[in-house]
Amino acid sequence: MAQNNITKTPLDALGYGFIKDHHIPKGKDEYYLRNMQMRNGIHYRTLTAYEIEQLVRNGNTTDNWNHILVSDAFNPDLVKNCKFHGLVRIGKLEPYYLGFSDLKTPVGLYNSTIISCDFGDNVVINNVNYLSHYIIGSEAIITNVNELVTTNHSKFGNGIVKDGESEEVRIWLEICNENTGRKVLPFDGMLPGDAFLWSRYRDDKALQQKFIEFTEKKFNNKRGYYGKVGDRTVIKNCNIIKDVWVGSDAYFKGANKLKNLTVNSGPEGRTQIGEGCEMVNGNIGYGCRIFYGVKAVRFIMADHSQLKYGARLINSYLGQNATISCCEVLNSLIFPAHEQHHNNSFLCAALVMGQSNIAAGATIGSNHNSRSADGEIIMGRGFWPGLCVSLKHNSIFASFTMISKGDYPAELNVPIPFCLISNDSKNDSLTIMPAYWFLYNMYALARNAGKYGQRDKRHDKTQKLEYDYLAPDSINEIFTALEKLELYTGKAYLRSEKKSDHDTAEAMAVGKLLLKSNNKLVDTLEITASDIENSKRKTVLVKVRQAYKVFEDVLLFYGVKSLLGLIGKNLPDSIEALTKRIPRKLSRTPWVNLGGQLMPAADLAELRKKITTGKIKGWDDLHAQYAAKGELYEEQKCLHGLATLSEITELSLHQLDKHQINYLLNSAVSTMEWMTKGIHDSRAKDYSNPFRKMVYESFAEMNEVVGKLEDNSFIKEQIGELKSFKKEISSLKKHLGV
Repeated sequence: MAQNNITKTPLDALGYGFIKDHHIPKGKDEYYLRNMQMRNGIHYRTLTAYEIEQLVRNGNTTDNWNHILVSDAFNPDLVKNCKFHGLVRIGKLEPYYLGFSDLKTPVGLYNSTIISCDFGDNVVINNVNYLSHYIIGSEAIITNVNELVTTNHSKFGNGIVKDGESEEVRIWLEICNENTGRKVLPFDGMLPGDAFLWSRYRDDKALQQKFIEFTEKKFNNKRGYYGKVGDRTVIKNCNIIKDVWVGSDAYFKGANKLKNLTVNSGPEGRTQIGEGCEMVNGNIGYGCRIFYGVKAVRFIMADHSQLKYGARLINSYLGQNATISCCEVLNSLIFPAHEQHHNNSFLCAALVMGQSNIAAGATIGSNHNSRSADGEIIMGRGFWPGLCVSLKHNSIFASFTMISKGDYPAELNVPIPFCLISNDSKNDSLTIMPAYWFLYNMYALARNAGKYGQRDKRHDKTQKLEYDYLAPDSINEIFTALEKLELYTGKAYLRSEKKSDHDTAEAMAVGKLLLKSNNKLVDTLEITASDIENSKRKTVLVKVRQAYKVFEDVLLFYGVKSLLGLIGKNLPDSIEALTKRIPRKLSRTPWVNLGGQLMPAADLAELRKKITTGKIKGWDDLHAQYAAKGELYEEQKCLHGLATLSEITELSLHQLDKHQINYLLNSAVSTMEWMTKGIHDSRAKDYSNPFRKMVYESFAEMNEVVGKLEDNSFIKEQIGELKSFKKEISSLKKHLGV
């Protein structure tokens, strides 16, 4: 019969031998790392005979009073009923009480067992049943805690092994895939770009090995680091806290179990963990909020992310400014600005590229397509599945895809951005509406782009995040969509003419001619795609002619805005002066979404090469490269926009005449006018739809509940931006004489 391994050791050894002798460097003692960690500047001394006498009277005990060190401002009257073991150092204790919110508690150490700990000034340690090997900051409050302990092999949530440990104990983060094929080592300070780079390019063995080396180098493998509780941190009514490093000004209230964690908190953002939470093997960024029964195991929460209301986060990375509530997320990499607020949604084996919103009941987790949990799903920026959507792995979605409520039984590869996907149950077909957002929901598209920027609370902006829906990644996808629409339309037309012996080039040429001329014949065709859904049912595309025109207008608008960005405030006095500013070589190149930071694919390839060749020597170096690339982004985006303008108009930007410039500028104004009108009109539908109005007794009541349409601040803002844009265009035209 198996038995618990209970050891017996003399009591006077308790608190000593934290590090075994063979792990201690020559010439050092077991406190060498502890002394290095303690940087509070307090001078500690031995107790006086009077202080010892007073401590004994107050019901305190220790194996050796000489190992209790205190500051000159120590007050023994504020230490009662404590058991001390090992070397304990106590800072200033003064007759005050500390208040935080509704909590008010006297300074001092009371009713606690304390083993080999250091304390700053004016701390509160009250009813801590077992406090072992921690460095506690000044004015920290720790009350009613069952266990607060650090082991000599603590890793504080980082994917390292300590001296003498087996590789089997290393913690990996198994993101994007359940079969461990994309696993990464978690570490404090890991950015979404790091997680993306590491989880991809698995065939680049040199790159993968470098990332392991970076992580090993960043953290010391020596045994004996103490846990930390930072200045002014409050921990109350918690059960088990083990191997947890906590920054300053954090607040833990009623947590059940916190184990092997780094919890960043401080001026960059106060982190809070609330009632019933259980969190094991993770890293928590600055300004995070975690409440009400959350379960998290093997995870990273980046700065200012949130877990709430029983959410489960397992083997996953949650990006900055993201929120998950009430649901379950497994084996996923989520870029910044993700929202998943509602009950019963499930996300598994996913790469979610940010600005996403996953509705209640969405099930994105059926990845057992064969005999292994090897399926994956990739969702571009702005991914938005509706209520009770069920998706099958493997699937890929372009940026700003919306999916209507329903069960989608087959794998999907959707290269068309800004589209609406829905089931047509009557005709047993999949329906895709390209450019849906521009045609029918401009308000939500524009507003969401704005709100994510406003809600960005990051203090550390090493990675420059893009929230605009018109950016190099989505623009490149629109070009892909144009080609797809040309192909599908051409094939549909040739089918209608009973011409089956055509090739792809012929179909694209026919489709392009029909769509470029805005031929209404397109509306009469059944336009289908055979490469989007892995099933025998039809995939039907609707509103193709209208979508094609919208996409062209949007590309031109993006290009003209880039031209205006190139001009800046220094307006040219002639067309010749304008064209001289335009670089001679313009080429629209591939781009990559690197954790919310957009980057030319060539730049990413350069980074990878620098890593493998040793020019980038660690994570800090790589993060510096992210920042440097971010400084170049606006210029690179501008060049991408100019290349877009040249490509969509088929004009040489270096040979523009006044008529062409006039056309470009007027077209941009026209596009922004219909976009602004679309923002207003898509919101106005909520005020005219009888099914929206029927829950109110009167229109006046509706206005009181949802606000007046004419008072909508976002619409007002967009109208103001349109006026400014028109003024800018008018001024430019005047300078150019067009």
